[in-house]
Amino acid sequence: MVRSIALLALMLALACKTEKKEIQSTVVSETATSESPELQTPDQLLGELFADVQLAQVFEDGKTFVDCRAKYPYETIRTNYAAQKTNSEFDLRAFVLAHFEIPPSITSNFKSDPNRSAVEHVEALWPELQRQSDVDQNGSTLITLPKPYIVPGGRFREVYYWDSYFTMLGLAESGKFDLIRNMLDNFAHLIQTVGHIPNGNRTYYITRSQPPFFSQMVALLAKYEGDSVYSTYKEALRTEYEFWMAGADLTSELNTKPIKHCVSTPSGVMNRYYDLGDTPRQESYREDYELVQEMNGGAKMYRDLRSGAESGWDYTTRWFADGKTMGTIETTDIIPVDLNALLFGLEEVLIRCYSDDVAYTAALKTSMKSRKDFLEKYSWNTNDKVFEDFNWVKQQQTGIKSLAMVYPLFFKMATQEQADGIAAYLRKYFLKPGGLPATLNYSGQQWDAPNGWAPLQWMAIKGLDRYGHSDLAKTIAERWVALNEKVYANTGKFVEKYNVEDMTLEAGGGEYPVQDGFGWSNGVYLALKAYVEE
Repeated sequence: MVRSIALLALMLALACKTEKKEIQSTVVSETATSESPELQTPDQLLGELFADVQLAQVFEDGKTFVDCRAKYPYETIRTNYAAQKTNSEFDLRAFVLAHFEIPPSITSNFKSDPNRSAVEHVEALWPELQRQSDVDQNGSTLITLPKPYIVPGGRFREVYYWDSYFTMLGLAESGKFDLIRNMLDNFAHLIQTVGHIPNGNRTYYITRSQPPFFSQMVALLAKYEGDSVYSTYKEALRTEYEFWMAGADLTSELNTKPIKHCVSTPSGVMNRYYDLGDTPRQESYREDYELVQEMNGGAKMYRDLRSGAESGWDYTTRWFADGKTMGTIETTDIIPVDLNALLFGLEEVLIRCYSDDVAYTAALKTSMKSRKDFLEKYSWNTNDKVFEDFNWVKQQQTGIKSLAMVYPLFFKMATQEQADGIAAYLRKYFLKPGGLPATLNYSGQQWDAPNGWAPLQWMAIKGLDRYGHSDLAKTIAERWVALNEKVYANTGKFVEKYNVEDMTLEAGGGEYPVQDGFGWSNGVYLALKAYVEE
């Protein structure tokens, strides 16, 4: 298909390096430009105007501009800008408003009913967060999806990859299995056409994915509808695995340098987060550009920022060399505990899907054993008895304690002794009045203390449960549910993240204000509400 070829060309071109001080991105080949204009990113379509708007901060949030829909052909907009910008009375914001439609903030006008319980509120929100199947629109950055789906809410007007698993937990509690199936079909469609599930269904997200939860989404639906679900999505699961493992078979090259997501270790091939691009993120252009200029950084720093976004933990001291400041970001130097546990889980599901393929399943089992060996030898902190991320460049653990440590418990990769150690550490250091913070570091980043996030509560609770630490799991769940309900009672909203230490305060940090909606908070709340009431 021409579309698939163009997408491949786009991805390959986006991997090319750009000059250190370059403002404009020039990463799409002529083939991709001519054959697939709908997949060009805003900077390619708008040229000088794009950088001028983002660097001038015409909109407080840089994502607003990349989500705008052009009212006129891009060539017309560029021509108008070139003709008008030198006028002494030229107003850049007025020009943008005249040439683009500003996107809405999802659920911003939704009014909560004080007579509704928190559960009833979430149930009422599903239709507000649902988008119907997309229709192609000229001038839009949206990658269209064939079936309905749930968006997180607020500034997040499109589907997000790893958010969707946690949203589905709530959809299952609501009995909305048709919607879960539609979302799985959409993700399979993206895998088949793009080659992977992008961060979100926007053209500016095409260079990266997010934590690979697709296999767990399939397993969730299979729990309710039977093993035929695995057969339906087996090819898509295999293609996603090939995306994450691309380059793993180039043994001699991989032994000398990492290839994309793959890093060679004495235990076998492990994975890291890795964005194909090495220019400022489209949606956070000004923030990235100014930071890299301030630090006299270059292409690697841009890639580390982008790869931090692929991790979903954007941002956290997990990725910082000094454990404190964004200017020391080194995401691609790190082999993360959570990513390799997720790929262990994907391999486990693939074995189930391809049980009749002896050679393939044998290779998967070897990889699963390698991941367990790596965690044991390189990520296990024998003093504190927790798993830590491993810096493959420095050949040492990062020293950052984070809730990534619970992922091996969720996927049953740990020994009972290791699980006991993690449970003790969580109880002593992480357990707070409202649940668990993402890390113990107070950096001002949103994926650090004192912020707690719904997906991490779920992974910790289910992981602890699977090793017999049900009392601690139940305590965390009860505290998180109580925090959600307290915030709802005070504000009438469910939000993206919560302050788990002081339940009277909002969560903070990050590149944008706390968002309401909110897909994964809603989903995990419904699932944990049912869990604590069992």
